[in-house]
Amino acid sequence: MTATGANAAVDWLVSAAPDPDACRRAWERNPLGVALLEAGRCWDVLIVEGRLGRPAVDVLARDRGRPGPVLSDFRDARTGFFVPAGTVAHWLGTGVRGAGRGTWIVVPYPGRATGGVRWLVPPDGTGTLTDPVALELALHAAVAARDRGE
Repeated sequence: MTATGANAAVDWLVSAAPDPDACRRAWERNPLGVALLEAGRCWDVLIVEGRLGRPAVDVLARDRGRPGPVLSDFRDARTGFFVPAGTVAHWLGTGVRGAGRGTWIVVPYPGRATGGVRWLVPPDGTGTLTDPVALELALHAAVAARDRGE
C-alpha cells in the first residue's frame, strides 16, 4: 500500500470516530499499530470463521472485483467483512457475528505490520464496502466448496 493510499484509508477509517483528529493522533502513536473504532456509524462488520471467510474473499474478488475492507485475526480464526451500516441489525445467517451500532472493533493501521489483527483487503479510502447480498452468496459458495472437499 502506498503512503497516499494509506493516508486515504486512515482518513476514511477515522471518520467513524467521534473525534477523528484525536483518533488519528492516538493511532499513529500506538506502538501496537491498532485503534478501537466504533462500528455502526459508517460501517458494520460481519465476522465469520476464517476457514469460510478466506474462500469467501476469493469468491468476491473473482465475481465482483475488489471487495470492501476485510480483517483477519492473527491466527486466521476469524474474518471480518466491512458492510454498510445497519446490516448487522438485519442479518439472519447462522454462524455469523456482527459488530454494529454500540460495538467497537480493533482495527490495524493501514500499511503497517501488527502482531495481531491485519488487513486481508485494506480499505482504499473511497468508502467501498462489501455488498451484503454478494457476501451471503460468497459464503454459500465457500460452504459448498468446503462440503465438496475443495
